[in-house]
Amino acid sequence: MIDTHQAGQPANQDAALPATFEQAVAELERIVQSMEAGALSLEDSLAAYRRGAVLAGHCRGLLASVQQQVSVLEAELLKPFEGEGGGSS
Repeated sequence: MIDTHQAGQPANQDAALPATFEQAVAELERIVQSMEAGALSLEDSLAAYRRGAVLAGHCRGLLASVQQQVSVLEAELLKPFEGEGGGSS
């Protein structure tokens, strides 16, 4: 299989996943560019598609994790203060 880091070609789908969301998106962009250029063989296009699917899933997982963290933070920050609202005085 071909490594994405060599001349913008698709990486092995079994290669380690990027450490950050930004790195994953950058690799996805390189894969899309190489596929759109039409210079890949059928086998390399299939490998690129598979790697792209793996990266897209990885990105979805990272985004879901961040969304969960934001939800927790919002729940903590959006609690009404004791002095607010229609509390009995």
